[in-house]
Amino acid sequence: MKIHRRRCLQQAACAALSAAAAWAAPAAASAQSKEAGGPEPLPIVDTHQHLWDLTRLRLSWLKGRNALNRNFVMKDYLEATAGLNVVKAVYMEVDVDAEDQLAEADYILEICRRGDTPTCAAVIGGRPGQPGFRDYITRFKGNPYIKGVRQVLFAWKEGNPFFLDKTFVDSIRLLGELGMSFDLCVPPAGLADAVKLVDLCPGTRFILDHCGNADVKQFYPAQKHATPEQASEARRFVERWRRDIAEMAQRTRVICKISGIVASVPEQWAPDDLAPIINHCLDSFGPDRVVFGGDWPVCTRGATFRQWVEALRHVVRHRSLADQRKLFSENAIRFYGLS
Repeated sequence: MKIHRRRCLQQAACAALSAAAAWAAPAAASAQSKEAGGPEPLPIVDTHQHLWDLTRLRLSWLKGRNALNRNFVMKDYLEATAGLNVVKAVYMEVDVDAEDQLAEADYILEICRRGDTPTCAAVIGGRPGQPGFRDYITRFKGNPYIKGVRQVLFAWKEGNPFFLDKTFVDSIRLLGELGMSFDLCVPPAGLADAVKLVDLCPGTRFILDHCGNADVKQFYPAQKHATPEQASEARRFVERWRRDIAEMAQRTRVICKISGIVASVPEQWAPDDLAPIINHCLDSFGPDRVVFGGDWPVCTRGATFRQWVEALRHVVRHRSLADQRKLFSENAIRFYGLS
């Protein structure tokens, strides 16, 4: 089945109606099973939940992104995930303006402390390597809800890996001392340098976000590329990404988050288009070091939350039930120490 992105974006504004059109056959089968008293779908721990209330937080990067430039709050998330058995969620920082980092932490801690939603932990934003980072992050030492830090590292440039500077490395080592993790969100070409960062921080645990930000379109067969040159470039991209993912997976302190790749799919796509990326990550990291991430609402650039879940279920359907449970919930509970 092909999925059409324009239709998806329209549906994303009305999450309760999106399920039926998104994945007709699996959704219908699931509904029939529920009506017949069949088992619920496997429980999901969403390790990549974004929320933002623009009356409280400033996100300058949203300017010009009309579909995302509005509030996305808990009510919207619950509607988007309805019926999918999402039992827990880990909030993921949303790149607020630097002046709002403490406000973001306060915002999500309020939600976690209430205990009346799936959100029970958070990975907050931070600026490792910057003056004041130590004072900022140590205030959360021992906080049961704060599990780690992320800074998106897309400012990486070939030959200038700023995150290998001593001040940045020292900040990431500090996270390990505090019992916190660091999320690696780098462009695909930066994966080899990210491996070096991991090696420089032996006491810190890492999560590789979004399957290393692989580009789904690069994995298409040669005949689907416009020119032979583009096909050759895509082949080189895939070879490099596969090699770097395998190298990263050799570091046992790194887990891989199966997330994010659906946000950049072309207008028409099918679950099998995602399979080469997902399967290489699952096979490289193994069943005990992979976790599911929804990446909502950013995922709605390409799919609804339900479409992404159903696509992933389709790709992993031949793997053992035990391994599916690890991917969708058990590994996350263990890694983040969720009760």
